Amino acid sequence: MIDLNSDLGEGFGAWTMGDDAALLDIVTSANIACGFHAGDPSIMRRTCALAVERGVRIGAHISYRDLAGFGRRAMAVSPRELADETLYQIGALDAFARAAGDRVRYVKPHGALYHSASADPAVADAVVSAIAEYGRLSVLGLPGSQLQAAAAAAGIPFHAEGFADRAYTPAATLVPRSEPGSVLDPEAALGQAVSIAVDGSTRSRDGAPVAVPARSLCVHGDSPGAVAMAEAIREALRAKGVELRAFA
Repeated sequence: MIDLNSDLGEGFGAWTMGDDAALLDIVTSANIACGFHAGDPSIMRRTCALAVERGVRIGAHISYRDLAGFGRRAMAVSPRELADETLYQIGALDAFARAAGDRVRYVKPHGALYHSASADPAVADAVVSAIAEYGRLSVLGLPGSQLQAAAAAAGIPFHAEGFADRAYTPAATLVPRSEPGSVLDPEAALGQAVSIAVDGSTRSRDGAPVAVPARSLCVHGDSPGAVAMAEAIREALRAKGVELRAFA
């Protein structure tokens, strides 16, 4: 059994990214942008409504406040400010989720914050402290990370995430997007998704075996051919007898 998630609601104003409606017909969980790296109130409302209509679980895709850099630039933010910004983003998205008839179920950091919270205990603690304040939420993140450790210390459920379309290092972290080969082509992504879901492992960019004990698989909504890739992954997993079910 595994969850299939995607980062959605990542447009802004008249600018759109990806086909959220089509992906919401495929995935079981949606990480919806909360306005800090992408998204705006109308997009947040619309994406939450579409998710609820399709029975897809809603997660808050929180970020550093970095619209210009799409949340992919590391930023120096104090733990107190980061906790406040995390709480702010969760609350904003939860308002639209509740208006649509459901609620935010979990939190997943985005981009640079995902990597910082995975490696830096202070960042992980700041994010988790806000999640604990809000209550009734779980966390989606990199297995073996500082975010997982912080969630465990706070008694918050943690769900390990694997990536279908991103290359891994031998240390089981993601190859930075600035490096060649960091984003896999659809064929390679399909093979990696099946390997993670069935065997709990994949191969690093260098060919070394990497353990990825994932409960959820991410297909990025902004990857080339994301809809076709997600659909192919879903059908391949079903053919292998893997049940697709949301974790939250």
